[in-house]
Amino acid sequence: MRRPFARPFYGWSIIAVAFVTMGIGVNARTAFSLFFPPILDEFGWPRGLTAGAFSFGFLVSAFLGPVLGRLMDRRGPRAVMLLGVAMVGAGLGLAPLVQAPWHLYLTLGVLVGGGTVCLGYTGHALFLPNWFVRRRGLAIGIAFSGVGVGAIIILPWLQRLIAGAGWRTACLAMAALVVATLAPLNLLTRRRPEDVGLLPDGDVAPTDTTRGRHLSNVVDDDWASVDWTLARAMRTGRFWWVVVGFVGGLFAWYAVQVHQTKYLIEIGFTPARAAGALGLVGFTGIVGQIALGHLSDRVGREWVWTLACVGFVLSYALLLAMREHPTPALLYLMVGAQGVLGYGLASVFGAIPAELFQGKHYGTIFGTLSLASIVGGAIGPWVAGALYDRTGSYVLAFWLAIGASVMSAVAMWLAAPRKVRAVAGRVPRGL
Repeated sequence: MRRPFARPFYGWSIIAVAFVTMGIGVNARTAFSLFFPPILDEFGWPRGLTAGAFSFGFLVSAFLGPVLGRLMDRRGPRAVMLLGVAMVGAGLGLAPLVQAPWHLYLTLGVLVGGGTVCLGYTGHALFLPNWFVRRRGLAIGIAFSGVGVGAIIILPWLQRLIAGAGWRTACLAMAALVVATLAPLNLLTRRRPEDVGLLPDGDVAPTDTTRGRHLSNVVDDDWASVDWTLARAMRTGRFWWVVVGFVGGLFAWYAVQVHQTKYLIEIGFTPARAAGALGLVGFTGIVGQIALGHLSDRVGREWVWTLACVGFVLSYALLLAMREHPTPALLYLMVGAQGVLGYGLASVFGAIPAELFQGKHYGTIFGTLSLASIVGGAIGPWVAGALYDRTGSYVLAFWLAIGASVMSAVAMWLAAPRKVRAVAGRVPRGL
C-alpha cells in the first residue's frame, strides 16, 4: 500500500515529468523559428513556401489528434509520449539531409510537427486534467511553464550552435537531447490517479468530505451527468465554440512565434537580440502560465483566456509600432505582453474542455477538439508568410491575427465552462 506521505506528491511527480517533456518537446518545434533564417539564406526559397513547412506539419499532424485521443483512452500516456519521441528524433535527425522543399516539409514539418503534438500541449492535455480538480489550472500551468524554462535554456544554446556550427549540427544536437532525455523519463507517466490507487488532488478514498470537494463544483447537473461521447459532444453548440476559440487563439500564437525573429531582424534588431527576444518570451511565459493558471482556479477559465487574447493583441500592436520605432523598450513590452499574458492560453487549454466534457471518452473528444488548435496553429504561420510574399510586409497579417484573438475570446465566453462546473474560487463555502 502506498505510504500516506507519498500520496499528495504522486500527482506532482507527474507534473514534473510533464514540465521537462514540455520544455524539450515543444521547443523542438519552436526551434523552427531559429532554423528559418539560415534555411532561407542557404536555399533562397520563397518565404511563404519555407514557412509553409511548419504549417504543413501542423495540418498533417492535425489528423493525429483523434488518433492520439483513442490511443490515450486505450493505452495511456506512455504510448503517446514514446510515439512523439520517435517522430521528433527522426525529424530532427534527418533534417540535415534537406536539399529540396519537400524534404523540409517531411522532416521539420511532418515528423517534428506531428511528434510535438504528442509531447506538447495536446498530448498532455489528454491526461493531466485527470490528476487535479481544485488546483487544475495551477497544476497545468506549472507543467506547461516548462516550455518557458526550456526556451531560455535551449533556444540560446541552439542559436549559438547555429552561429558556430550551422543549423544542421543544431538539428542533430536537438535530436539527441529529445531521445536521450524523454524516452526514459516518460516511462514514469500514468493516465489517471486511479491507476495508482489515488483520487484527484492526492485524495485517497471517496469519503464524504472528499466526495463533496470533487462534486460540489457542478453547476449544471443535467449537463455534467451526461456520458459524453464524441458524437454527443459534436451535437452541442459549446463544442463548436471551443473549436472557434482554439482556432483563433492558436492562429495568433503561432503566427507571431514563427515570424517574429525574422521580422525583428528586418526592422533593425540584431539576430542575437531577436533570438533572445524569442527566448525571453518563453521565460516570461513561465510567470504567465503559472500565475494565470492559478488565477483561473479563482476567477474562471473564460477570464484567463480573454486576458491571454488581450496579450496577443498587445503583442501585435507593439510589433506594428516597432516598424517606425524599433526601440528596446517597445521590444520588451511586446515580450511581456506575449509571454506573461498570451502564453496564459496554455494554462486553461486542457481545463476548458475537461470541465465541459470530462468522462471516460474525454481523450477522444479532446483529441478531436485539438484538430481545431492544430489547424489554427498551422494556418497562422502560412497565412502570415503568404501575405508577406504578396504585400511585402507583415502589416495585414498582424491585423488579421488581432482579429483572430478577439474572435477567440468571444467564443470562449459563449462556450461558457463556468455554467457547467465552477472553479474552486467560485464554489460557495461550506459545500
